[in-house]
Amino acid sequence: MRIIMPDPKVVLDSEDMRRTLTRIAHEIVENGGEPERLALAGIHRRGAVLAARLQELLRDLHDLEVPLGYLDISFYRDDLTTHGGSPIVHATELEFDVEGRTIVIVDDVLFTGRTVRAAIEALFDYGRPRRVQLAVLADRGHRELPFRPDYVGKNLPTAWSERVYVRVEELDGEDSVTIEEYVARPEGERLDQESDPPSLDAPRR
Repeated sequence: MRIIMPDPKVVLDSEDMRRTLTRIAHEIVENGGEPERLALAGIHRRGAVLAARLQELLRDLHDLEVPLGYLDISFYRDDLTTHGGSPIVHATELEFDVEGRTIVIVDDVLFTGRTVRAAIEALFDYGRPRRVQLAVLADRGHRELPFRPDYVGKNLPTAWSERVYVRVEELDGEDSVTIEEYVARPEGERLDQESDPPSLDAPRR
């Protein structure tokens, strides 16, 4: 099968991403409840990077030391058996007590909602938070589960044939958010997000 990839459309550049994360950090302070009961949990991989940046912004802008953890959802996905190959596993690290806290789950792209469902299930294996909120850099729509982010960087109406890719300096050498159109040949063959380049996280559902 041949995949035709037209030039990507850049919707956020590095400066846009910096401003967007700064805004989200301010909103978390305003709406996250008691600062001393606040914590961040980033979904591997790019959600984890974004969560670390938010932790730094909360420290620099608001003088808040917010605990940071990381969630691996590999074995909580409800589509684990529908795709070939073995999942890439990262460590879940929550070095704080989640009981009674407001936990802000951080991810790069919100799509069907299945990644968020898996992240919540993984989180609750460590305790019962008082409240769980969701922060995403981009919301591309096409929800299959009833999730809505509390903090969103940019809403991006997309077609199913499009992919939203978040690139971060720490992993990809640049900061950007792009929309790319994928057209598959031969005609009639179904596009499969999970077959997209594995170096980027956008294909996750």
